[in-house]
Amino acid sequence: MASELVVISGKGGTGKTSIVGALSHLISDKIIVDTDVDASDLHLLLSPKILEEHEFISGHEPVILRDRCTECGLCRELCKWDAIDEDFSVDTISCEGCGVCHYFCPENAIDFVDRICGRWFISETRFGPFLYAHLDPGEENSGKLVTLLRQKAGEVAKEKGVDFIITDGPPGIGCPVIASIGGAKAVLIVTEPTISGIHDFERIVELSHHFRVPPLLCINKSDINLKNRERIIEISKRKGAEFIGEIPFDMTFTDAMVNGKTIMEYAPDSASSLEIKRIWERLSSYL
Repeated sequence: MASELVVISGKGGTGKTSIVGALSHLISDKIIVDTDVDASDLHLLLSPKILEEHEFISGHEPVILRDRCTECGLCRELCKWDAIDEDFSVDTISCEGCGVCHYFCPENAIDFVDRICGRWFISETRFGPFLYAHLDPGEENSGKLVTLLRQKAGEVAKEKGVDFIITDGPPGIGCPVIASIGGAKAVLIVTEPTISGIHDFERIVELSHHFRVPPLLCINKSDINLKNRERIIEISKRKGAEFIGEIPFDMTFTDAMVNGKTIMEYAPDSASSLEIKRIWERLSSYL
Protein backbone atom coordinates (compact mmCIF):
# COMPACT_ATOMS: atom_id res chain seq x y z
CA MET A 1 0.00 0.00 0.00
CA ALA A 2 1.40 3.40 -0.99
CA SER A 3 2.31 5.97 1.67
CA GLU A 4 0.38 9.22 1.32
CA LEU A 5 1.40 12.73 2.32
CA VAL A 6 -1.53 15.16 2.33
CA VAL A 7 -0.67 18.86 2.14
CA ILE A 8 -3.39 20.91 3.80
CA SER A 9 -4.02 24.34 5.27
CA GLY A 10 -6.51 25.76 7.71
CA LYS A 11 -7.32 28.55 5.24
CA GLY A 12 -7.01 29.25 1.54
CA GLY A 13 -4.21 31.30 0.02
CA THR A 14 -1.31 30.00 2.11
CA GLY A 15 0.61 28.69 -0.92
CA LYS A 16 -0.29 25.04 -0.40
CA THR A 17 -0.80 24.23 -4.09
CA SER A 18 2.43 25.97 -5.13
CA ILE A 19 4.34 23.89 -2.59
CA VAL A 20 2.69 20.67 -3.81
CA GLY A 21 3.76 21.57 -7.35
CA ALA A 22 7.33 22.16 -6.18
CA LEU A 23 7.43 18.88 -4.28
CA SER A 24 6.01 17.08 -7.31
CA HIS A 25 9.06 18.28 -9.23
CA LEU A 26 11.42 16.87 -6.58
CA ILE A 27 9.83 13.48 -5.93
CA SER A 28 10.66 10.84 -8.52
CA ASP A 29 8.12 7.98 -8.38
CA LYS A 30 4.74 9.16 -7.10
CA ILE A 31 1.08 9.70 -7.86
CA ILE A 32 -0.21 13.27 -7.60
CA VAL A 33 -3.77 13.95 -6.44
CA ASP A 34 -5.78 17.16 -6.06
CA THR A 35 -8.64 16.59 -3.62
CA ASP A 36 -9.75 20.23 -3.51
CA VAL A 37 -12.70 19.20 -5.68
CA ASP A 38 -14.73 22.36 -4.99
CA ALA A 39 -12.02 24.61 -6.43
CA SER A 40 -9.22 22.50 -7.89
CA ASP A 41 -6.35 24.45 -9.44
CA LEU A 42 -3.27 22.23 -9.39
CA HIS A 43 -4.08 21.20 -12.97
CA LEU A 44 -3.41 24.81 -14.04
CA LEU A 45 0.19 24.33 -12.93
CA LEU A 46 0.70 20.77 -14.15
CA SER A 47 -1.02 21.08 -17.58
CA PRO A 48 -2.26 17.48 -17.58
CA LYS A 49 -3.02 15.35 -20.61
CA ILE A 50 -6.32 13.66 -19.76
CA LEU A 51 -6.28 9.89 -20.23
CA GLU A 52 -9.64 9.06 -18.65
CA GLU A 53 -12.71 11.18 -17.84
CA HIS A 54 -15.51 9.85 -15.65
CA GLU A 55 -18.82 11.21 -14.41
CA PHE A 56 -19.29 11.53 -10.67
CA ILE A 57 -22.77 10.28 -9.82
CA SER A 58 -24.19 10.91 -6.38
CA GLY A 59 -27.85 10.75 -5.44
CA HIS A 60 -30.83 11.18 -7.76
CA GLU A 61 -32.92 13.93 -9.25
CA PRO A 62 -36.51 13.95 -10.56
CA VAL A 63 -37.37 14.36 -14.24
CA ILE A 64 -41.01 15.15 -15.06
CA LEU A 65 -42.34 13.26 -18.08
CA ARG A 66 -44.47 15.84 -19.84
CA ASP A 67 -46.46 13.28 -21.88
CA ARG A 68 -47.73 11.65 -18.67
CA CYS A 69 -48.03 14.65 -16.37
CA THR A 70 -51.60 15.87 -15.77
CA GLU A 71 -50.41 18.89 -13.74
CA CYS A 72 -52.47 17.78 -10.76
CA GLY A 73 -50.14 19.75 -8.49
CA LEU A 74 -49.54 17.03 -5.89
CA CYS A 75 -45.78 17.12 -6.45
CA ARG A 76 -45.68 20.86 -5.85
CA GLU A 77 -47.79 20.44 -2.73
CA LEU A 78 -45.56 17.73 -1.28
CA CYS A 79 -42.20 19.32 -2.13
CA LYS A 80 -40.80 20.92 1.04
CA TRP A 81 -38.09 22.66 -0.97
CA ASP A 82 -40.36 24.47 -3.47
CA ALA A 83 -38.23 22.93 -6.22
CA ILE A 84 -41.11 22.51 -8.73
CA ASP A 85 -42.40 25.70 -10.30
CA GLU A 86 -45.81 26.58 -11.72
CA ASP A 87 -44.78 25.26 -15.15
CA PHE A 88 -43.91 21.91 -13.53
CA SER A 89 -40.21 22.23 -14.16
CA VAL A 90 -37.70 21.04 -11.56
CA ASP A 91 -35.19 23.53 -10.16
CA THR A 92 -32.18 21.23 -9.69
CA ILE A 93 -30.45 23.72 -7.39
CA SER A 94 -33.35 23.79 -4.92
CA CYS A 95 -34.10 20.06 -5.25
CA GLU A 96 -32.67 17.94 -2.41
CA GLY A 97 -33.27 14.62 -4.21
CA CYS A 98 -35.59 13.26 -1.53
CA GLY A 99 -37.79 11.47 -4.09
CA VAL A 100 -41.17 12.39 -2.57
CA CYS A 101 -42.50 13.69 -5.88
CA HIS A 102 -41.40 10.51 -7.65
CA TYR A 103 -42.88 8.07 -5.14
CA PHE A 104 -46.24 9.83 -4.69
CA CYS A 105 -47.01 10.89 -8.28
CA PRO A 106 -50.39 9.23 -9.09
CA GLU A 107 -49.58 9.10 -12.84
CA ASN A 108 -46.00 7.73 -12.46
CA ALA A 109 -44.98 10.78 -14.44
CA ILE A 110 -41.74 11.53 -12.58
CA ASP A 111 -38.56 9.53 -13.16
CA PHE A 112 -35.86 9.48 -10.49
CA VAL A 113 -32.57 9.39 -12.39
CA ASP A 114 -28.92 9.36 -11.34
CA ARG A 115 -27.62 12.83 -10.55
CA ILE A 116 -24.36 13.77 -12.28
CA CYS A 117 -22.58 16.04 -9.79
CA GLY A 118 -19.22 16.48 -11.47
CA ARG A 119 -16.35 14.75 -13.23
CA TRP A 120 -13.06 13.18 -12.23
CA PHE A 121 -9.96 12.61 -14.32
CA ILE A 122 -6.92 10.38 -14.60
CA SER A 123 -4.17 12.20 -16.45
CA GLU A 124 -0.47 12.27 -17.19
CA THR A 125 1.81 15.24 -16.50
CA ARG A 126 5.49 16.04 -16.85
CA PHE A 127 5.79 14.91 -13.22
CA GLY A 128 3.85 11.68 -13.53
CA PRO A 129 0.26 10.43 -13.08
CA PHE A 130 -2.22 12.98 -11.75
CA LEU A 131 -5.81 12.56 -10.55
CA TYR A 132 -8.19 15.46 -10.01
CA ALA A 133 -11.89 16.34 -10.15
CA HIS A 134 -14.39 19.14 -10.65
CA LEU A 135 -17.55 19.22 -8.55
CA ASP A 136 -20.35 21.06 -10.33
CA PRO A 137 -21.44 24.41 -8.81
CA GLY A 138 -23.98 24.00 -6.02
CA GLU A 139 -23.50 20.24 -5.71
CA GLU A 140 -22.87 18.45 -2.44
CA ASN A 141 -21.11 15.21 -1.45
CA SER A 142 -17.62 16.61 -2.02
CA GLY A 143 -16.37 14.24 0.69
CA LYS A 144 -17.64 11.29 -1.32
CA LEU A 145 -15.83 12.53 -4.43
CA VAL A 146 -12.62 13.00 -2.42
CA THR A 147 -12.87 9.44 -1.13
CA LEU A 148 -13.38 8.18 -4.68
CA LEU A 149 -10.31 10.08 -5.92
CA ARG A 150 -8.08 8.70 -3.16
CA GLN A 151 -9.33 5.18 -3.78
CA LYS A 152 -8.56 5.48 -7.51
CA ALA A 153 -5.14 6.98 -6.73
CA GLY A 154 -4.35 3.93 -4.62
CA GLU A 155 -5.38 1.67 -7.50
CA VAL A 156 -3.20 3.59 -9.98
CA ALA A 157 -0.27 3.46 -7.54
CA LYS A 158 -0.63 -0.30 -7.18
CA GLU A 159 -0.96 -0.77 -10.93
CA LYS A 160 2.21 1.25 -11.63
CA GLY A 161 4.17 -0.08 -8.67
CA VAL A 162 4.48 3.36 -7.07
CA ASP A 163 4.94 3.56 -3.29
CA PHE A 164 4.18 7.24 -2.69
CA ILE A 165 1.18 9.54 -3.16
CA ILE A 166 1.29 13.30 -2.66
CA THR A 167 -2.10 14.93 -2.25
CA ASP A 168 -3.03 18.60 -2.53
CA GLY A 169 -5.83 18.75 0.02
CA PRO A 170 -8.62 21.31 0.41
CA PRO A 171 -8.42 24.21 2.88
CA GLY A 172 -10.39 24.40 6.11
CA ILE A 173 -11.49 21.64 8.49
CA GLY A 174 -14.75 20.49 6.87
CA CYS A 175 -15.92 17.27 5.26
CA PRO A 176 -13.56 17.38 2.22
CA VAL A 177 -10.55 17.77 4.54
CA ILE A 178 -11.68 14.92 6.77
CA ALA A 179 -12.14 12.72 3.70
CA SER A 180 -8.66 13.74 2.48
CA ILE A 181 -6.57 12.92 5.56
CA GLY A 182 -8.02 9.68 6.95
CA GLY A 183 -5.45 6.89 6.66
CA ALA A 184 -2.66 9.16 5.41
CA LYS A 185 0.93 8.64 6.56
CA ALA A 186 1.16 12.30 7.61
CA VAL A 187 -0.22 15.74 6.87
CA LEU A 188 1.94 18.73 6.02
CA ILE A 189 0.16 21.82 7.28
CA VAL A 190 1.08 24.96 5.35
CA THR A 191 0.33 28.13 7.26
CA GLU A 192 1.38 31.77 7.26
CA PRO A 193 2.30 34.14 10.13
CA THR A 194 -0.98 36.04 10.30
CA ILE A 195 -3.71 36.14 12.94
CA SER A 196 -6.06 34.07 10.78
CA GLY A 197 -3.19 31.73 9.90
CA ILE A 198 -2.47 31.08 13.57
CA HIS A 199 -6.13 30.47 14.40
CA ASP A 200 -6.67 28.09 11.50
CA PHE A 201 -3.38 26.28 12.16
CA GLU A 202 -4.54 25.43 15.67
CA ARG A 203 -7.83 24.04 14.34
CA ILE A 204 -6.24 21.88 11.66
CA VAL A 205 -3.67 20.46 14.12
CA GLU A 206 -6.48 19.40 16.45
CA LEU A 207 -8.31 17.82 13.51
CA SER A 208 -5.26 15.81 12.44
CA HIS A 209 -4.72 14.56 16.00
CA HIS A 210 -8.39 13.57 16.22
CA PHE A 211 -7.97 11.31 13.18
CA ARG A 212 -4.55 10.11 14.40
CA VAL A 213 -2.61 11.46 11.44
CA PRO A 214 0.76 12.98 12.44
CA PRO A 215 0.84 16.74 11.73
CA LEU A 216 3.93 18.43 10.30
CA LEU A 217 4.37 22.19 10.00
CA CYS A 218 5.61 24.37 7.16
CA ILE A 219 5.43 28.17 7.53
CA ASN A 220 5.13 29.97 4.20
CA LYS A 221 5.89 33.71 3.84
CA SER A 222 7.60 33.26 7.22
CA ASP A 223 9.33 36.63 7.27
CA ILE A 224 6.27 38.88 6.86
CA ASN A 225 5.67 38.86 10.63
CA LEU A 226 8.43 37.39 12.81
CA LYS A 227 6.42 37.71 16.02
CA ASN A 228 3.58 35.62 14.61
CA ARG A 229 6.13 33.17 13.21
CA GLU A 230 7.44 32.58 16.72
CA ARG A 231 3.88 32.13 18.01
CA ILE A 232 3.19 29.44 15.41
CA ILE A 233 6.39 27.56 16.28
CA GLU A 234 5.51 27.73 19.99
CA ILE A 235 2.00 26.45 19.28
CA SER A 236 3.38 23.62 17.14
CA LYS A 237 5.61 22.47 20.02
CA ARG A 238 2.74 22.65 22.48
CA LYS A 239 0.30 20.82 20.23
CA GLY A 240 2.70 18.20 18.89
CA ALA A 241 3.17 19.30 15.29
CA GLU A 242 6.75 18.79 14.11
CA PHE A 243 8.29 21.90 12.52
CA ILE A 244 9.62 20.82 9.11
CA GLY A 245 10.69 24.14 7.64
CA GLU A 246 9.83 27.64 6.49
CA ILE A 247 9.80 29.53 3.20
CA PRO A 248 10.37 33.31 2.97
CA PHE A 249 7.99 35.61 1.14
CA ASP A 250 9.02 35.42 -2.50
CA MET A 251 7.36 37.00 -5.54
CA THR A 252 9.16 34.40 -7.65
CA PHE A 253 6.34 32.01 -6.76
CA THR A 254 3.92 34.32 -8.56
CA ASP A 255 6.24 34.77 -11.53
CA ALA A 256 6.56 31.00 -11.84
CA MET A 257 2.78 30.53 -11.78
CA VAL A 258 2.30 33.19 -14.46
CA ASN A 259 4.71 31.20 -16.63
CA GLY A 260 2.94 27.90 -15.90
CA LYS A 261 5.88 26.44 -13.99
CA THR A 262 6.74 25.36 -10.48
CA ILE A 263 9.29 27.47 -8.65
CA MET A 264 11.72 24.54 -8.88
CA GLU A 265 11.58 24.79 -12.68
CA TYR A 266 11.46 28.58 -12.90
CA ALA A 267 14.08 29.51 -10.31
CA PRO A 268 15.86 26.36 -9.03
CA ASP A 269 18.59 28.34 -7.25
CA SER A 270 16.29 30.80 -5.47
CA ALA A 271 16.19 30.88 -1.67
CA SER A 272 12.68 29.43 -1.71
CA SER A 273 13.64 26.54 -3.99
CA LEU A 274 16.63 25.66 -1.81
CA GLU A 275 14.44 25.71 1.29
CA ILE A 276 11.83 23.48 -0.36
CA LYS A 277 14.62 20.99 -1.15
CA ARG A 278 15.58 20.97 2.54
CA ILE A 279 11.93 20.53 3.51
CA TRP A 280 11.64 17.52 1.21
CA GLU A 281 14.81 16.00 2.70
CA ARG A 282 13.25 16.24 6.17
CA LEU A 283 9.91 14.95 4.90
CA SER A 284 11.46 11.96 3.13
CA SER A 285 13.36 11.02 6.28
CA TYR A 286 10.19 11.31 8.32
CA LEU A 287 8.05 9.34 5.87
